[in-house]
Amino acid sequence: MSQNPFSLEGKVAVVTGANTGLGQGMAVALAEAGADLALVGRSSPDETVELARKTGRKVRVIMADLGSLDPVDTIVGETKEALGGLDILVNNAGIIRRNDTIDFTVEDWDAVMNVNLRTLFFLSQAAARSMIAAGRGGKIINIASMLSYQGGIRVPSYTASKSGVMGLTRILANEWAAHGINVNAIAPGYFATNNTAALQADEKRNTEILGRIPAGRWGEPADLGGAVVFLSSAASDYVQGITLPVDGGWLAR
Repeated sequence: MSQNPFSLEGKVAVVTGANTGLGQGMAVALAEAGADLALVGRSSPDETVELARKTGRKVRVIMADLGSLDPVDTIVGETKEALGGLDILVNNAGIIRRNDTIDFTVEDWDAVMNVNLRTLFFLSQAAARSMIAAGRGGKIINIASMLSYQGGIRVPSYTASKSGVMGLTRILANEWAAHGINVNAIAPGYFATNNTAALQADEKRNTEILGRIPAGRWGEPADLGGAVVFLSSAASDYVQGITLPVDGGWLAR
């Protein structure tokens, strides 16, 4: 193990969905730890690029719609060509659709499963093939959810996909550990992002949520930094197949 097991100097990380929120927080933390970045998404992550480049790291933006498998090979190929390799993959991109389960549509089911599970699997597969060919191992970090553990309401495809993320994390760890690839997941709790702005603004729901979080506050994107750097670094070389809650104690309540 290196003198600083948390250093990511010389590593290249792909982060999907890094334009705002949790993806941005993790991408910046990886850059601060020394990794060069390939940022993947449908919209240009201008703010994330600016923050990451302040650390002195190289940044490549790859525009891609992850609702389709079409960009998968391009993401891996362009990352390697532009940055010289692919050592870390953070599967952060995800979407959610809400409706009563009795009225849930095929379109809303497929849209969520395609991004949250189908593309996550095949992008992980493509990254692992590259890592195995390079012969120096790698790290894959999936973003799960509190709904990997709980059922929730009115989000059947999201719950199914995030439960699937936890299962895939385990099987990929089982198969790829022998190649020096660590596959783990992070399950964020309630975080203050654009996606939760309505919940934060709802006085009743905000009070209910905070009342269950032992830490007594919403998470901030930077709160995921330590977890993603740990799981991306040599410090986690003997950690395989876990889903790490970063939730202020929500699940412990």
